[in-house]
Amino acid sequence: MRTSILSPKDRIRFVRFAIVGAIGAIIDFGVFNFLSQGLNVVPVWSSVFSFATAVISNFMLNRHWTYPDSRSKPLPKQITQFSIISTIGLIIRTPLFMSLEKPLLLASSNLFQNKTFSLDADFWGYNTALAIAIIVVMFWNFFANRYLTYNDVD
Repeated sequence: MRTSILSPKDRIRFVRFAIVGAIGAIIDFGVFNFLSQGLNVVPVWSSVFSFATAVISNFMLNRHWTYPDSRSKPLPKQITQFSIISTIGLIIRTPLFMSLEKPLLLASSNLFQNKTFSLDADFWGYNTALAIAIIVVMFWNFFANRYLTYNDVD
């Protein structure tokens, strides 16, 4: 099987994968904040649970919407592959975020030094670092899942 991001079918899949990823991010942040802020669960445990919740959601949405024609593999095998790829994505994302965090905090504090905004420089620095890390990992997740988890589709 030979596939390319240039094929019309894979471009549509990539857009759908990105939309599913955005939904997953909303679920991740929502569950995290509900647990850590609303229920006072330790943030590390909140993060683990929110990540797992987002992975399950992303898998189900991708299996049924992005790759509806992927049914030849058993469900447990597919979700295991998807989860491993997502965990590797998290391993890629964490040091990338950490390496971008300080320079972007410094840049945003210089940029917004004398400005009046409802959101502070830390917010912009952290969220910019996270957005860059998420975009990089999205490409890893898409291609790794396309060629491993969902390699049973044309």
